[in-house]
Amino acid sequence: MNPASESVVQSERSSTPQTEDTVKEISPGHRRLRNIAVALFLSILFFLIFCFVALHAYIAWVLSNPTVAPLYSNPKQATGMDYKDVTFPAVDGSRIMQGWYIPADSADSKKTIVLSHGYGANREETWVPMYDLAHYAHRLNFNVIMFDYGFASQGSKEVATGGKKETQQLLGAVQYAKQQGAEQVVVWGFSMGGGTALQAALISDDIDAMILDSAFLLQPDTLYHNIRQNIALPRHPSLEILQMLFPVLNGTSLNQIPYREVEQKDYPIPIFFIHGTEDTKAPYQIAEQLAANQTNPNSRSWIVQNSHHELIFREHPREYLRRVSNFLGDVSMAEQKEIKNGEKMGAGTP
Repeated sequence: MNPASESVVQSERSSTPQTEDTVKEISPGHRRLRNIAVALFLSILFFLIFCFVALHAYIAWVLSNPTVAPLYSNPKQATGMDYKDVTFPAVDGSRIMQGWYIPADSADSKKTIVLSHGYGANREETWVPMYDLAHYAHRLNFNVIMFDYGFASQGSKEVATGGKKETQQLLGAVQYAKQQGAEQVVVWGFSMGGGTALQAALISDDIDAMILDSAFLLQPDTLYHNIRQNIALPRHPSLEILQMLFPVLNGTSLNQIPYREVEQKDYPIPIFFIHGTEDTKAPYQIAEQLAANQTNPNSRSWIVQNSHHELIFREHPREYLRRVSNFLGDVSMAEQKEIKNGEKMGAGTP
């Protein structure tokens, strides 16, 4: 062998143990650092995921448990109308509902308006204001029912379900109106109370007409739209997480809300859709879409420029009552003399 080659081989042999020793000395430290880094990264990742899911759980809980003020008045104190406290079961018997029955001045009146209040409110819904509209309906010779949904009940409060349980509760009020002798029943719904009316009319023939002010229909688009008003969350996976959490927190899945059927339904009864273009809770385009589906000759819509969620009566009181009077007259539920009587109230409204 060449002496030079022997020198190279000996050099390689002598250097090999030194390299291995060096590797043995460095590797355990590197592994420990790497393991610590991975563990720290995973801990931070899992913590952030937990916080993200916990935030959605809190949102779902708040949406299911709205804060509702207690009743502060009654029809007699507010507008001088005689009334009686009533209770009646939800149509499925799941709970007892509480409300007021305001009889028409004419004892032979066979028509009743059921006022269906919105989310986060009770039967008074002061910002509408509900007492004024109840008084107006009373002047049109309607019996009037004002009641609290389960999520607004002071005695036995339960979670809000976007219409699943509320539909049965509203139909309980309609059934009670029938038991009191009503032959014609109009549901006058506001916000989620309007969306609930749309769901109720899918399964009942006892509703003869509907007036829907700022109707809110719970579905993925409206749910995310409302969340975005308060916190900037990504649409995905936020919707998926909330849909997973709702059945746990309030026993209702979005799939149990028949929003797709409502969005495609041509209802056989006349419906008056009232909505403002500045509604930040229920986009007015949904009301336009629902109204466009209707073929009943007396169905109609009034899309009010620059008006807000459930504030249209406050912002345009005379026009509001005039249009409602015309609708009720067209569906043969208000005679001309009754409409004039109601307009006297509108003339005195600022």
